[in-house]
Amino acid sequence: MSDRQQLPDAQADATEAAPSTMDGATPPPAPRRRRARRIALIVLLVVVLLGGGGLVAGGLYVHSIDSGIERVDAFDDVPEASRPQVVAKGAMNIMILGSDSRDPENASGSRSDTIMLAHLPKDRSSAQLISIPRDTWTHVPRSKEGRGGRDAKINAAYAWGGVPLMVQTVEEFTGVRIDHVAMVDFAGFKEIVDALGGIDVDVEQGFTSTHSLNPDGRREFVEGRQTMDGATALDYARERYAFANGDFARIKHQQQVIKAILDKAASGGVLASPGKLNSFVQATANAVAVDKSLSLLDLAMELRHLRSGNLGFFTCPTKGTGRVGSESVVFADPARAKGLFGAVRRDAVPEILAGGK
Repeated sequence: MSDRQQLPDAQADATEAAPSTMDGATPPPAPRRRRARRIALIVLLVVVLLGGGGLVAGGLYVHSIDSGIERVDAFDDVPEASRPQVVAKGAMNIMILGSDSRDPENASGSRSDTIMLAHLPKDRSSAQLISIPRDTWTHVPRSKEGRGGRDAKINAAYAWGGVPLMVQTVEEFTGVRIDHVAMVDFAGFKEIVDALGGIDVDVEQGFTSTHSLNPDGRREFVEGRQTMDGATALDYARERYAFANGDFARIKHQQQVIKAILDKAASGGVLASPGKLNSFVQATANAVAVDKSLSLLDLAMELRHLRSGNLGFFTCPTKGTGRVGSESVVFADPARAKGLFGAVRRDAVPEILAGGK
């Protein structure tokens, strides 16, 4: 991690997302590509459930997905000299960028609301997903267009230089070399959850959503275990204003929904039913964007024994929120964050599970 950086966890001001507030930046993705940026994370993790006893049929499904996926130029403009060295050969680190194109605050599509680093150990026996809050205050390198080159919220990198600058920024921030990139539109949760017939989520605190797919724009969530359809799960995963800890609560809810989807896909009879399996795969097949070299088929083969019980969800350690000028930001705990990402670099899974201590 760069000494210039502070590691944070909050939410970006809506004004920062607009091109006019990002040094004249224009949103990198063309409109025709937005529909393809859905649920890459779900495919990357759930597609491995097609392994095991159904590996042959699963392989056919994955091959059909893999051959039709939209590819992004994630590394073409990333200077090799600036990149971290590989420390643990055989381990894999995937940067996952998420947005919600249906979120009223994110209509421009010029920022990344969700940033995750997925670590796959060399033995592929587990996976650790670390969320980096979008308001993390850090140094953003200068893009080839001359934007950036200063401290800002971490998600500004996407508006200033697209995926390549996001790769540079996250690598500088964490000190971890990124092997692959996946694009996610969390609005895609709706289609995925409906294809599964709903998911079960434990709601820790009752709340009323502030913007919703309901006609009146609100939805009530009651404390306790609930079965959610796609629209309900999307509202649950996108809400932040109903909570004092804002984006931290949203990160946790997104992680809950991801785990619930994986649990349902593994235990809900999806693999045993060709019809359900087809509906589930079709809900993702046209909605994925990954870097040019990532092969879902190879990844599915490597991770065919992985289940949700082998997944760990974490958030970059922080010292809380604050302000830099007029901006609301989150400041991470540099020492603890350095320990956590250092463990990722070394593929030291027990240390990652202990929070990098």
